[in-house]
Amino acid sequence: MPEFNPFFSDLRDRIEARDTVVSVGLDADLDRIPEHLLERDLPRWAFNRRIIDATHEYAACYKPNVAFYEDADGWRSLRETVAYAHGKDVPILLDAKRADIGNTARKYAELLEYADAITVNPYMGRDSLSPFLSRREKGVFVLCRTSNPGGADLQDLELESGEPLYRRVAALADLWNDAGNVGLVVGATTPDELEELRGEVPDLPFLVPGVGAQGGDAEAAVEFGLAHGVGLVNSSRGIIFADVEGSDGFATAAGRAAKRLRDRLNRHR
Repeated sequence: MPEFNPFFSDLRDRIEARDTVVSVGLDADLDRIPEHLLERDLPRWAFNRRIIDATHEYAACYKPNVAFYEDADGWRSLRETVAYAHGKDVPILLDAKRADIGNTARKYAELLEYADAITVNPYMGRDSLSPFLSRREKGVFVLCRTSNPGGADLQDLELESGEPLYRRVAALADLWNDAGNVGLVVGATTPDELEELRGEVPDLPFLVPGVGAQGGDAEAAVEFGLAHGVGLVNSSRGIIFADVEGSDGFATAAGRAAKRLRDRLNRHR
C-alpha cells in the first residue's frame, strides 16, 4: 500500500464513505446554460450551485475546467463554486493542464491555493511541474494518454528505447511521486492501454475521462483506473447537460445522470 498524500488520502475516505468514484466535470459553458439563468448575476455560479445540490451525493470530486471561467465574472463564479463544493465536503480538481518554467509556473501553481488538485502538462519536463509537485498536500494529475483522436500525434511516438512516449510519461510521473501526490490522466477510450499503464505504474491513481459523452469503457475505467481503491472516472457533458432541452429540470436530470453513472461504475468495483 503506497503512502498517499493528504489529498489522495481524503479522496480515498470520500470514495469509501460515499461509495462512488464519479468525478463531475463542471464545464459551465455559457452557450449551454439554461436561458433563465443567464439573467442572473454570475450565471455560471447559479448553474453550478444547482448542479452541486443535485449531484453531491454521488460525486467523489468536482472537476471544473478553468477554460470556462477565464474572465472576471468567471473567476468569481469559480471561487464561489469551490467554496460551495467544499461546504458539501467534496474536493475540487481543477482541469487546467498548466505547465511552464520559472515565475510563470509558480504563478500558475497559485491556483492550488483555492483547489485540492490540478491537471498538468508534462511536455516541458520536471522543472515545469516542480511548483505544483512541491505543494505536497495537493494532488497533481499528469496528462499521459488522452482520449482525443489527435493525442496519438505525439503520445504514440516511439522513442529510441522502443516504448511510446505516453509510457515514458507514466514512468517519469512514477519517479516524481516521492510525496505520494501524483496521478495520471488516462482516457477510457483506450482500455488496452489503461490495462498496460496500470501494470507499469501500479500505485498511481488515474483520472479517467471519456466514459460519458465520448463513450469510453466503464468496466476498464474502474478495473484499471483505481490504485488501491483510489481513482476518478469523469463525466462532464453527460451529467451537467443531461437535460438536452435546457429546461428548469436540468439539475434533476444531472442528479439522475450522476446516480446512473455511479451505479454503472460500481457494478465493476
